[in-house]
Amino acid sequence: MLEAVLERITFASEETGYTVARVAPSGAAGRSHGGETPRTGADLLTVVGPLLGAQVGESLRLTGRWTSHPKYGRQFEAVSYTTVLPATVQGIRKYLGSGLIKGIGPVMADRMVEHFGTDILRVIEEEPERLVEVYGLGPKRSGRIAAAWEEQKAIKEVMVFLQGHGVSTSLAVRIYKQYGDESISVVRKEPYRLAADVWGIGFKTADTIAQAVGIPHDSPERIKAGLAYTLSQAADNGHCYLPEPNLVTEATKILEVPRELVRPCLEEAVAAEEVIRERVTVENGDIPAVYLPPFQRAERSLATGLLELLRAGTDRLPGFHDVDWDKALGWLRQRTGTPLAPEQEDAVRLALTEKVAVLTGGPGCGKSFTVRSVVELARAKRAKVVLVAPTGRAAKRLAELTGHEAATVHRLLQLQPGGDPKFDRDNPLDADLVVVDESSMIDVILANKLVKAIPRGAHLLLVGDVDQLPSVGAGEVLRDLLAADAIPRVRLTKIFRQAQQSGIVVNAHRINAGQHPQTRGFPDFFLFPCEEAEATAELTVDIVAQRIPRRFGLDPRRDVQVLAPMHRGPAGAGNLNILLQEALTPHHDGRPERRYGGRVFRVGDKVTQLRNNYDKGDAGVFNGTVGVVTGLSLEEQTLTVLTDEDESVDYDFGELDELAHAYAVTIHRSQGSEYPAVVIPLTTGSWMMLQRNLLYTAVTRAKKLVVLAGSPRALAAAVRTAGAGRRHTALDHRLRTDG
Repeated sequence: MLEAVLERITFASEETGYTVARVAPSGAAGRSHGGETPRTGADLLTVVGPLLGAQVGESLRLTGRWTSHPKYGRQFEAVSYTTVLPATVQGIRKYLGSGLIKGIGPVMADRMVEHFGTDILRVIEEEPERLVEVYGLGPKRSGRIAAAWEEQKAIKEVMVFLQGHGVSTSLAVRIYKQYGDESISVVRKEPYRLAADVWGIGFKTADTIAQAVGIPHDSPERIKAGLAYTLSQAADNGHCYLPEPNLVTEATKILEVPRELVRPCLEEAVAAEEVIRERVTVENGDIPAVYLPPFQRAERSLATGLLELLRAGTDRLPGFHDVDWDKALGWLRQRTGTPLAPEQEDAVRLALTEKVAVLTGGPGCGKSFTVRSVVELARAKRAKVVLVAPTGRAAKRLAELTGHEAATVHRLLQLQPGGDPKFDRDNPLDADLVVVDESSMIDVILANKLVKAIPRGAHLLLVGDVDQLPSVGAGEVLRDLLAADAIPRVRLTKIFRQAQQSGIVVNAHRINAGQHPQTRGFPDFFLFPCEEAEATAELTVDIVAQRIPRRFGLDPRRDVQVLAPMHRGPAGAGNLNILLQEALTPHHDGRPERRYGGRVFRVGDKVTQLRNNYDKGDAGVFNGTVGVVTGLSLEEQTLTVLTDEDESVDYDFGELDELAHAYAVTIHRSQGSEYPAVVIPLTTGSWMMLQRNLLYTAVTRAKKLVVLAGSPRALAAAVRTAGAGRRHTALDHRLRTDG
């Protein structure tokens, strides 16, 4: 047994909960069972074990044993812990000032302890009205502190209950915020509700709890939850549906129950409309497809909406039906100083005469200039032009390119709390032409919301590179549109002469064609070979923090982005974030920081949002939004992020699982973004993810510089591997059969 105050956490794994911490023993608590004192009371001791959820400043009662590590020496190996209230003035001051209780920071903690001494915790608990005796604490703030104290007690109770059922303590806050005083009752009686209601808890966690509270392995409730989970996992992998045989097979594996138990539960789920089954046409004929309802409705509605737009009887750009195109294009050439290539002219005509059109092509083929030309001509006819892109960075780039305001899709539609847009079929946008850039990354749910908001008679131009990775969300909207003959399209193929000087453009096209990139002779494309994964990680950090800033004058946080094929592994995005944070935003004594799970957040950190949250910001904050931490208040328990859309967003400490560091991100998460410089670590440990369209997407994210770091064998594997097959979608089929 060891009692100690948690001083700092030096390492914590989010996946396993394994933690390495430094603690200050309290009094005789540092004594071992033999009565020997391993260190003096002033020294810090090392504790290792499952401490996820413990916060700096808390007093812990640790159960475990003393061990001797060959490299790190004597340390306490904890098996479990409970939190106890500190008993000394110093301990209480540290506890209250650590940011655990909202409304109390280090300065106020000093004042409170100065006034009440060791009695302060009893006063907060039993006589909170007396807190006004402390200078600077009025009735309102005292009430907030008392309420926060009560909430902490309730959360601790949930934590203790969950710890007894094999759940990490970091989820207790979310469960408590969702269910309040009903938390323990829901966890005990309806654990599968957690997977649906609480972000961060999936079926597997809910299943662990269900097993612990005694729900049978073969219960229909468990099997139906498993079917929904299987479809949800498929959606996370981009599929809108699963063929029924695939669903039954995969659910049987996940649930570890006989197939004959799964089929009746599937029929029950279909009857209750928890899932939707319909026959869809694919290349090999008709198959029974099973959808989660939101994806089936979105796919049907999107197909119907696109065909209604395409066939609308009215036209909000009537002036282009009988225009003199030679004269119009001549005027455009004078205005821009650059003539259009024949392919580009076709695209301009198509966008302004067809009500739905697609423009695709690789880098250096003139998509951007074509879009600018479409916008110039439309505005010359006084058309109302709306420009949108999926991400803040892409919207900024579109605005710079056209000289016209651009927004993200979410901001344009003004999504309300809960996700319903302000603009829809009943309240359409005021637009004659809507141009959507980077449309390869728009999923079926978002595309449906956008198309619903476009007024009949308006023109929709979808622009994107179909050879890039498809959207993070479910669907392959751009690819499906190009596969459906009903939708007019132009594909730009000619690489312009000035683009042929760029290693980024030349090598992107080589990679897309299955050819090895030229890694010598270009001023903007480099390969630093390195075979070992750990050495590749160190090399990547050196390139970002030292070499690129020194040679190119780029800011390592603002201008350089590491794009990794995988999250896991020594050179994966997860580990690289730890190493890059240490290099670029290291710990400083006296500067506030906040640990959540395995991550520690500091002012200056580059971060990304991990889920759509419609309740944050002016119009929600969305999965993939990137920003920089600009403020961190232990007293108010808030962290402030300035997003790449220049919006300042506050996060309570209990919401920090929505954020991850973004010094390094996976290539999938980089879609729609563009960076001055991109560094791509490649290791043979990423074999499963080394595919041509993955590498092509990473390279095409860079404006000025690409640096590949790592294994030439891994690079060769990525170039020669054509990539995964098509996703399970039926949008192209629905467009061919009138929605």
